[in-house]
Amino acid sequence: MLTIKSDNAFTGLEAAIVLIAFVVVAAVFSYVVLGAGFFTTQKSQEVVHTSVGQTSSSLEVVGNVYGAKNANVIDTLRFDVGLTAGGSPVDMSKTVLTYSNATNLEYLAFKDGGGEPGAGQWTVFAKAGGDTDNLLEAGEIFTLKAKVTTGFPVNDKARLELKPPVGAVLGLQRTAPPQLDTWNVLK
Repeated sequence: MLTIKSDNAFTGLEAAIVLIAFVVVAAVFSYVVLGAGFFTTQKSQEVVHTSVGQTSSSLEVVGNVYGAKNANVIDTLRFDVGLTAGGSPVDMSKTVLTYSNATNLEYLAFKDGGGEPGAGQWTVFAKAGGDTDNLLEAGEIFTLKAKVTTGFPVNDKARLELKPPVGAVLGLQRTAPPQLDTWNVLK
């Protein structure tokens, strides 16, 4: 009788080791894929929340915009701002105010401490409903006063843009009346 002896057999123990190796590799791979998915989802949520905060304006004009006459042009603007419902506080000292009309574009410098602004400056002229810092918070109304270097005459349009450090720009476009008084409501 002839017996064939072969060492090439695949035993159950070896099969179990190979199977366990496949399961471990699959588990590690699925853990990496799930982790990447969770990371991507978290980043997407952060982007959405940041975008909503950036695009919604926190500021609104409360009442009218007034212009003061000086030498037959309006060179001083005065208006009240407050927070929109649910708006986050705005640091007015870090807010940028620009003025433009048909012939001029001007970046106005912030003057801290209130009082009358000089030419090319703006300031928080008065504060109502809160504390005395430059942080506009819920329930507070700030009166802003700006003095431009070149004013705008009767029937001319002017645009103010108030850009807070976070959030959308508040744009105001107003027209000077056909006859100027000392103080004028700009429409």
